[in-house]
Amino acid sequence: MEGSKAQRDFKAGDIIMRQGDKGDYAYIIEEGLVEILIERPDSAPQQVGTRGAGTIIGEMAIVDDAPRTATVKALEDCKMLAISRDDFSQRLKSSDPVIQMISQVILTRYRDTLTRVEILGSSGNHPPAEAIERGYAAQSDVVESVKIANEFKTAIENGDLELHYQPIVDLSNGRVKGFEALMRWTHATEGFISPGIFIPIAEKSGIIVEASKWAVKEACAALNRIETALGNTGEMYMSVNFSSHDFATHGFVDGLKGAIKNGGIRPEQLILEITERLLIQQPDNAKETLQKCREQGIGIAIDDFGTGYSSLSYLYYFPINILKVDQSFVRSLFLDDKSLELVKSIIGLGKNMDLRIIAEGVENREEAHLLTEIGCDTAQGYYFARPMPEDQVIETLSSWKADKLTA
Repeated sequence: MEGSKAQRDFKAGDIIMRQGDKGDYAYIIEEGLVEILIERPDSAPQQVGTRGAGTIIGEMAIVDDAPRTATVKALEDCKMLAISRDDFSQRLKSSDPVIQMISQVILTRYRDTLTRVEILGSSGNHPPAEAIERGYAAQSDVVESVKIANEFKTAIENGDLELHYQPIVDLSNGRVKGFEALMRWTHATEGFISPGIFIPIAEKSGIIVEASKWAVKEACAALNRIETALGNTGEMYMSVNFSSHDFATHGFVDGLKGAIKNGGIRPEQLILEITERLLIQQPDNAKETLQKCREQGIGIAIDDFGTGYSSLSYLYYFPINILKVDQSFVRSLFLDDKSLELVKSIIGLGKNMDLRIIAEGVENREEAHLLTEIGCDTAQGYYFARPMPEDQVIETLSSWKADKLTA
């Protein structure tokens, strides 16, 4: 009989799971040996296989709601680790939609095959496999995700992406210190597609790696062109976003060095924006990669600081030199005392650790002034300027009125 413990022990001869019962658990066999039996009404149970240590049993029933397809009996004393249906479901929900659909379709087709060859017997009330598969597709956004991923890849290949640049402003004097490069995609037929839609899909599919390579090359070259047009070469910086997929790519640092050299800027003018999640997911790899970047002079910024894990320990562990205060806190400065105190704490922490602070999402003069009063270095947001294409950046900065922003 099945139980809810994560660790289960069975004696030789025990029935671990019975054909036809509802299955809430799968088991990884740590020790022992089991046999798999198919029970038919008109004949004795038939052994169709055995499983030993290191294998898994009962996996089918935790993927869907169908009953157990076989009886499993312990041939020896067994120790097993249980995987609950709920645990598996949560993991499946957080996976890529393509993985979700394919895992369900494979299982559906396997069950259908068992029925067709009469291992399980006929099942007149069971819907056709094709109908079930269509249901899986309809329940998820897998079709749309695959479509967007494929078209995004084509957009990269055809040069249909562009970067917009949002100025980052020195709060003490209103001058532009640098920019954040933001990816934009205008689809040939669908028009503008939000980065909130295509970036997560590109990350899950891995296509983001090629997009990031293009973005950093283009951003470095654009910074050179912008500075040349404005006559202040070497004074500004460019911030580019990267994902965990980028960090896992072989030759990542060499690619950055190439983009810097070909773009005609100095390493100190490039800043990598990364998330707290990236640091937690790949701590050792991230530290080694970031250290190599810092050795080259490249800056490292933590994006949306305060919204994720926010462990103070990683500020010591990783070679970070910039904190970006999340816009949700900035927008609540006058609405919530806790947000104000949190921003003050982040700024104080940054100052104590000799880190630069950038506040995101500043939308009005009052927010900019309050951030200045509590010691924030720089900020970006619609109050200063929206993200713009390169030619508009040059035009805007040519007539930039810094004094009006700090008056």
